Order: sequence, then C-alpha cells, then structure tokens
Amino acid sequence: MEDLHKINPDDIKEFGVSTFSVNNRMTAFVLTFIIFVSGLMAYIGMPSEAFPEVVIPQVYVGTPYPGNSPVDMEKLITRPIEKEINGITGVDVITSTSVQGYSTIQVEFDFSVSTEEALRKVKDKVDVAKSDADFPKDLPADPNVFELNFSELMPIRNINLSGPFTIEQLNEYAEYLEDEIEDLPEITKVEIRGVDDKEVAVRLNMQKMEALNLSFGDVAGAITNENITISGGDLLVDGYRRNVRVVGEFSSAEEIGNIIVKHENADVVYLKNIAEVSFGEVEKESFARQRGEPVVMLDVMKRSGENLIIASDKIDALIEKAKEEVFPDGLHITITGDQSDQTKTQLSDLENSIILGVLLVVVVLMFFLGLRNALFVGIAIPLSMFMSFFILNSMGVTLNTMVLFALVLALGMLVDNGIVVVENIYRMMDEGMDPVTAAKKGAGEVAVAIIASTATTLAAFVPLAFWPGIMGEFMKYLPITLIIVLGSSLFVALVINPALTSKFMKLEEEAMKVKKWRNIGIVLTLAGLFIGYLAESFMPNMGLRAIGNLMIITALIILSYMYFVVPMTVRFQTKFLPRLEKRYERMLKYALRGRNAYLFFFGSVGLLIFSFMLLGVSQPKVLFFPENQPRQALVYIELPIGTDILETDKICRQIEDQVFEIVDNYTYPIYENGDTIEYNYMVESVIAQVGEGTSDPNQGPSMAQTPNKAKITVAFRPFADRVDENHIPVRSSDVLQTIREAISDYPGVNIAVDKDKNGPDSKPPINIEINGEDYGQLLETAENMRRFINERGIKGIEELQIDVQSGKPEMPIEIDRVKARTLGISTAQIGDALRTALFGKEVSRFKDGEDDYPINLRFSDNFRYNIDDLLNQRITFRDPASGRIKQVPISAVAQPQLASTFSAVKRKDLDRVITIYSNTEEGANGNEVVAKIQAALSGYETPRGVNFKFTGEQEEMAEQMAFLSKALMAAVFLIFLILVAQFNSASTPFIILTTVVLSLVGVLLGLIIFNMEFVIMMTMIGIISLAGIVVNNAIVLIDYTKQLMDRRRAILKLRDNELLPREELYLMIVEAGKTRLRPVLLTAITTILGLLPLATGMNINFITLVTQSDPQIYFGGDNVIFWGPMSWTVIFGLTFATFLTLIVVPVMFYLMERGKRRFSRVKSPEDLADLQLEE
Repeated sequence: MEDLHKINPDDIKEFGVSTFSVNNRMTAFVLTFIIFVSGLMAYIGMPSEAFPEVVIPQVYVGTPYPGNSPVDMEKLITRPIEKEINGITGVDVITSTSVQGYSTIQVEFDFSVSTEEALRKVKDKVDVAKSDADFPKDLPADPNVFELNFSELMPIRNINLSGPFTIEQLNEYAEYLEDEIEDLPEITKVEIRGVDDKEVAVRLNMQKMEALNLSFGDVAGAITNENITISGGDLLVDGYRRNVRVVGEFSSAEEIGNIIVKHENADVVYLKNIAEVSFGEVEKESFARQRGEPVVMLDVMKRSGENLIIASDKIDALIEKAKEEVFPDGLHITITGDQSDQTKTQLSDLENSIILGVLLVVVVLMFFLGLRNALFVGIAIPLSMFMSFFILNSMGVTLNTMVLFALVLALGMLVDNGIVVVENIYRMMDEGMDPVTAAKKGAGEVAVAIIASTATTLAAFVPLAFWPGIMGEFMKYLPITLIIVLGSSLFVALVINPALTSKFMKLEEEAMKVKKWRNIGIVLTLAGLFIGYLAESFMPNMGLRAIGNLMIITALIILSYMYFVVPMTVRFQTKFLPRLEKRYERMLKYALRGRNAYLFFFGSVGLLIFSFMLLGVSQPKVLFFPENQPRQALVYIELPIGTDILETDKICRQIEDQVFEIVDNYTYPIYENGDTIEYNYMVESVIAQVGEGTSDPNQGPSMAQTPNKAKITVAFRPFADRVDENHIPVRSSDVLQTIREAISDYPGVNIAVDKDKNGPDSKPPINIEINGEDYGQLLETAENMRRFINERGIKGIEELQIDVQSGKPEMPIEIDRVKARTLGISTAQIGDALRTALFGKEVSRFKDGEDDYPINLRFSDNFRYNIDDLLNQRITFRDPASGRIKQVPISAVAQPQLASTFSAVKRKDLDRVITIYSNTEEGANGNEVVAKIQAALSGYETPRGVNFKFTGEQEEMAEQMAFLSKALMAAVFLIFLILVAQFNSASTPFIILTTVVLSLVGVLLGLIIFNMEFVIMMTMIGIISLAGIVVNNAIVLIDYTKQLMDRRRAILKLRDNELLPREELYLMIVEAGKTRLRPVLLTAITTILGLLPLATGMNINFITLVTQSDPQIYFGGDNVIFWGPMSWTVIFGLTFATFLTLIVVPVMFYLMERGKRRFSRVKSPEDLADLQLEE
C-alpha cells in the first residue's frame, strides 16, 4: 500500500494561509514573538479573582416610614409600588420584605435588560406610585431606587484591631486605615464594625419640661436657631472686600447645654437645667469579637473589575507602613476572611495544573514524535494560551477559576491540530519531499479536516455561551475561553507550525554528544549548589536561591533525558509502537471480517443499554452542584423577636465558648521564636458579630435592625494545611458537623450552621414556598407543615426554619379622635410626641473636625422606658382660642394595648409568601431528602386559598437541566450540520455522532465502577464537552479513509459512479486506521493527561519548587471538588471513545459502504459476484 502514500505532490491541494506562512517565514517568526510578549503582558495585567464577577440586572427600592408595622408598610408602601413595577417589560421576579418602618422591594430583570435601563424603568414607575393620592405624603425621605453590585458588597478581607487601648483609640486607628485604604483606586469603600456611631444626646427631664411649660418644639427650635453659621455678605473697606460671617455652630456638648431655651419674667432657663447633654456613642447596636476579645473591624470592599491580589498587596503595604510610622507598640492587627489568599491558592493550583499538564503532554509527545517534533507540537500550548490571554484581556475578562479551568480542559486539545499537521508534514518528508514542499502540502492535506474537527468542538461549546440567568453569567466564561483558545490553536497549527517545520524539522534526531551534555549537567549542578550555599550562608536572597535551584533542576532534566528518556524513547518508537501497530492491524482486520463487524457494532450498542440499566440499579448520588469542603463554618443565631441585644450577646458568648472547645481539639505544639505554642492546623480565626450584619442570607435581604441575631464565623485554614501532627488529612466538613451537633441544644434559640457557598449563590436544597392572602393563616400553615415534616423523622434535614416569625411584641396606642380634637390636639401631635420621647428626633448636626454627628432629643431613660410616664407626658401647645399655653396628657385621649405582629411580611410576584427552608446535614443527598419530603406531603391538605410548592435548589435544578438538555441537542445539531457540509453526506455524520452517543458508556461505567457522584451541573457540562472532543479523531480518520479511497479509485481508473471493490475498501480502511493510529492515540492521551492533575487533585507548586526547593505536593483542594466531576466525565468518556474511534468507527464505516454496495445500481464486478454467490 505504499503507493497510496507516495503520490504526486501536485495532486495535493495547498492551504493558502499555510503556504503564505511558509513563504514568509520571518513574518511568522516575528508574529510568534509578538504573541509571546503581548500575551505575557496581558496575563500579568489581568485582574485576578476566585470567580467571575456577575452583574445581576436587579434593582432595589428602599422606603423608610418609621413607626409603621410590617402589615401597614405592606399596605401603604409595598403594594402600590409593586403594582406599578409589575407592568415593566423584562421583569422576571418581584420580591419584597416589609418590616417595622421599612419596605424593601427587589426587582430582578431578564439578563437581556441592562442594569442602567432597569434602574431607569423602576425609577419611572416609583415616581408614578408616589404621585398617587393614596400614597403617604409624610415620608421622611423619598423611596430610594438603587442597584447593588454584589462584588462590591462582599468584603475582600477583614482587618481586626485590638490591644490594650480604649475603643475610642482603636476607632481612631481604624479611621486612619479607612482613609488610607479608601484612597486606593482598587477599593470602593471601607466600613468600620464593632464601634457604634456617635451622637449628641439631649436627655430631657419630663417633669421639669412640664413645670416650665416647655414642649419638644421649644427645645428643638432653641438648638436649631443657635447652631448656625450665616454669611452676612462682603464688607467693602479701603478697597478690600471682607466677608462677614455670624459663627454660631457649637464646638462642645457643654456649649450646647448652656444655650437658653426660655426667658420669661427675668427667669432664664438653660438647656442644662432641664436636660443632660452628652457627646458619645449611640445605644449599642453591634458587638464584634475575635477569639472572644473585643475588636474594631474594618470590612474592605473592592471596586468591580479591579485586581484582587494587587489590592490586597497594597493594603498589606499600607498596614506595614502604618505599623512602622503611625501605630503604637502593642496594637494587634490581624487579617481574617482574606479572599486574596483563597484566590491565590486556587489560581496557583490551577496554574500549576496547567504546568504539570504541559509537562505530561510534552513527555508523551516526545515518546511518540521525538524531542524536536514534540517541541514543534508543544509550542502550540503557550502560543495558544498567550493569544487567548491577549484576547480575553482586551474583552475585559478577569483571570478566574472558570478561565483557568477552560485552559486546563483545552490543554490536551491544543496540541491535537498541531499533532495532525506536524505528523503529516513529517510523514511527507519521510516519503522524500523537501521541507518547504512538505510543510505546504502536509498542512494543506489536513487543513479542511482539522478546521472541521475544530469547528465541531467549538459547536459543542457555543450553546453554553447562551446559558440564561445567574448560572449562565457565571459559567459563560468556560465556553468563551474554550472557543478563543481552540481557535488560537487552529491558527498556530495552520500558520506557525508549517513555518517552523519548514525551517527546523529533520527526519532523524541528531545524536546527542553524551560527554558534552554530561559535562554541562555536572557544571550546572555544581554551580547551582555553590549559588545555593551562598544564598543560605552569606547573602540570604530568594532570587539567588531560585537561580541555583533552577540550574540544578535544569541539570537533572538534561541528565535524565540523556540517560533515561532517550533510551526509553528509542525502545518505545522502535519496538513498542511497531508492535502496537501490528496488533491493532490484526484486531481491526478481525473486527471487519464477516459477521464480526455486526458483533462489534451491536455489542457496543448493547453495552450502552447495559450501562443505563446498571445506572438505574446502582443509583449513584445525584447532586446539583459539587459539595465543597467548607472554607468557613457560619453559625447563625436567632433569638425570639424583641430580645435585647445584651441578652443576644450573652447567648452568643456561651455558644462561642463551645465553639472554642471544639476548635481547640485540632492543635499540636510547635516551636516559634524559642517558645512552644499550640498551633491550630484547622482553624485560622473565630469571629463573632452581634446585631448589625448578622442575618442569615437564606432569609433574604432586610433593612430591619437585628438585636436578636448573631453570627459566628469559623475560618478554616487552606486545604493543604489541614493535616494533623501525624500528617493525616482532616476534613473541615467533619469539624463543621461537630460544631453543629454540639450547639444544637439551646431551647428557644434557632441555630443554623452553614458553610460558605462555592460558586454562584443558590437557595437551600429544601425550600418550600407557601402563598396565599391571609398572612396569619399562612404562618399557621407553615408551622403545621414544619411540625408534620418533623414528625415523619426524615433523615438528612438539618433544621426546618420559617423565614417569618410571629410574636413580635408591640403596643398599639388607640386614640379617641373626637376627644383629642375637642382638647385641641391631633393624632400627628400625639405620635410625634411619643416618637420623640422614646426613639428620639434629630434636630441639628454637631461638627467635630471633618465629621459631623446628629443632635438627638429624647427623654432620659427613667422616663423613656416607663410606660406610665410616656403616656402621662403632656403635650404643650398654645391654645389658638385663648392664646394661652395649654397642656394635655396623652393618657387623657389614648389607650395602650398589648399585642404582637409579624416580624415581616414577604411577597413574591405580588402574592404573600412564607418559606420553610433548611440545609441538609453533611453527607446527606439533598435530592433524596427532598424526594422524601415531597412524598410525605403528597396528600397534605392546606386551607382554602393556601398553596405550596418546592422551589430553591430543586427549581434551579429543573431549569438548569432543561437548558443543558437543550444545549446538548443544539450542540449535536450544529455538529451534524458541520459534518454534512464537510462530507456532503448524511451517513458519515451519522457514524461520527453515533460515537458521541456510545462514548456515554465510558462515562456511565466510570461513575458506577468508581462510585462517583453524578453532579448535574458539572457532569452535564462534561458530557457536552465530550461531544465536541470525541468527534475530532473520528473526523480525521474518516476524512483520511476517504482520501485513500479516492486515490485508490484513481489508481484503478474507476468511473465516477463506480464503487470501489469490497476487498479494496477493506484494505483502505485498515490502511487508514494504521496511518492514523498514532495521531488518534496522541490526541486522546494528551487530552486525558492534561485533565489528570485536576481530576486527581494532584498539586505541585512549581514556583516554590524553584524558589524554596519545596514542591508542596498534596492531593485534593477546592479545585478538584469543583472541577473533578467534569474532568472525570471527559476522561472516562474519551477513554472509551478512543476504542470506538479505532475499532467501531471503521466497522460502522465499512458496514455503511457495504450497505451502499448492496443498494447501489452501479456495482463493482466483485460485488456482483458476491451477490450471485449469496443468491
């Protein structure tokens, strides 16, 4: 069959771009250099973050209306605004929460609507609602319509200040850091926690006010009229203009106390005579502690699109500078919740996975192709990646785990096109062509095939780029990056590789000069050792040590290659590969003979059916999203509504102590600076917060005060550090479960222990929405349903909670309107007097340096918290009829009641709703738990007008599965269209697509045999990716088979409509299989090896290997948990698909051609003879 390969070069078409590249090699070489430099600069400059920043087109409307209950807020504010917003085109979901004195409406739009457009539309509708006659006109502020960029809401780190200093001093140091950090362009804002705001409190004595006939208005007016600076204009004197100002702003609390509030009959009443005036903190609204010690905490928020790692490095530099120049000794500054550390670890692991994958791929290429050809092919990896970095950076894409995993997934595929091109050029040179002609013809012969195979791969990922919703915005960077990097690899294969091979490719490897290279290796080793010695002993320098280590590593690579790799490569190419080709030829001939072809085809189909049956029997654990090992344990504590913050703090401290007891079990002694300390190998920090910022996000956003809530954050160490003193790994999920079990026994306290989210935010796995009109009935139904589920004893439920509580204590004041008007007072006056006395009223601002603080009036505590005094206070006013001062006690016209109300009124799409939710216990399968709950509630009867449905993760899962199924069908359809266009046939694409379906055998058997979880999101994406990868080899194999058939037809001088004899067809298929064996094996092996480091979780830190001689090898981590299921899906499927490509694809092609001969009108003489024999 040698004549099939040794054909006239003129019969092979060239590919124009490749030919231009070969003819203009210097241009190609300069272009290569430009790609390296620009790509490297783009990579260095790309902003880094753990996950992509997702801009969600949602708008919030926040409306304050103090003094109103949640039900009143819903009626007066929420419903009118919702009604108008509901008419906006493009709105997906409207949810709202009405709490005491505040309404929050969240409007989520379709992603086709820009945030700016959504904001404008909502503002217009809010203006319409405000103009309605029934809308309240006495709001303290207009409804605030705003967007929230969640990437700018979550702190990138917490800076904790503590030490032997007062809170005021710590706050002063915190404010210094706040100002310095906010000046950084990467930072949007810094918030200080653990320090309450300040105010000037004017605490009035009710009895003295009434004795002097003073009202709140009198006091407020006196303060306001004195705390003012007025410009009198410019005074012209001697040709100069001098500004005249009346300066009256207060400079101290003492000065405020000395103002006169009443002057009558020569009696002067100073404010200090009727009130206590002080400047200090407002009533305690929050506590913050680190490891039980009070701290002042700074939450640092990054600006969207900025480089997280650079921002963190700049902040570290600012802190170090402040320690040296500003802060006193003894001030302790600790960093917790540092996202940059997590991001650095994740990105470093992925980058090292890429490096390890590249090394494995190049080693395999070297065994198959030799060192020189391996380098020709291997150059596609860095070139394609650098091209991708340049393009992605130009598009404004950040460097995140989605982008880097796409590069890992593409790693093995990057060399596929290069393998085909370089191997084909090498084969043509081996047949006698000169390098330039071989480069032109070799690239031209396979150009159409690799363009089609790349197009089919891209076609598999294109539908994923149209993924809707939040998940789509999060995952879209995977297909976008893959499309760019694979397109880049095609450019490298058809432009750069032909130019390089035409210049540098040789048929035989040059014999290594053993003595020369051995001497080089020895010299490098000795020089590296000497430099390392200098770096350790005399000139401690990380860069110097890295140079020494790099020289030693280079020497080891040279010597290893010389004495081990070269002999192994020779044996592999001269003995193993020829033997493999012969065995493959025998096996393929066996598969094509007689009925064996049918046995192999139907056997593969039968194996697919068996795999599905086995899947149904084994029932692997099904997850929606990968279950990550927690990086944080989040303990949410909620006491009954109305609980004072001091009582909440007391309970929180008790739970903290239990958490300390648990985390202290994970320690061992280490020596540091001459002292023995207990090193905690699991936990970095324990932060407790009480009051503000402690709500469970599962309950949705809320602007209500939360004195009854607390949160404890247990931050775990990086995955690689979670090993005990015996180097045995410990799972953070086990620590979380221990905490969960230990703190469950607190009667009357709701405690939820959750873990940090991995990937896009999602609702709990158990989420039951109950909707209706009567909110009391809804809450009763929710409580009954929760009790019903708990009585069933379904395992796996952590703790069912209801997102709304009843029993919030309140005291409605009923006004006798007729009597009040008769006495000359109104409901508004009564309400204003009670609010001022109890809550307080801001009457002016007090300036202290660059800051200003409110001046608040209220009763002193002995009157303020006494219900009798509050109701017996007299409203003082001047009677219009008599012109005399008149006083009316509130109790004369008002009657207090004791009642309770809801903590909030929640709505979704204009319906009232209450949600029962829960996480699942560690290790429990959320789908199975929800299925049991659904079965238990299948016959559950609810009151008339009350309905319930399962939402949350189940609803999301159904939506994502629906899209992924459609994406898979769209991918298959696009691949089919491309194949039809290439082969001008429907039968050949059918063969190739059949291999995609049959490759599921490998996926299913792999998951079942290795008892792996079926992660819907990642496994489905893996299957779609597999569809694009599997077709490549099949395309190249069939395309080459058809080329051989056409050449054989030309040799036999057959007419256009005359078919090739069956024996000739048989030989062509075998010959094509033999010729394409190496490229098929290479592309499969390189793809698998490229994914293997990430699939197994093997991490080698090449940076520390060079700089510190420490490779930091470990297995596992966040990346393998997240990306492992997808990696294994591709590996399992591709392993089986390689067998399909080499055996079953030729079998199906052979059977198809035989079928054509059976039904064709024009047959070969051999076919006619066969038919006569069969008859």
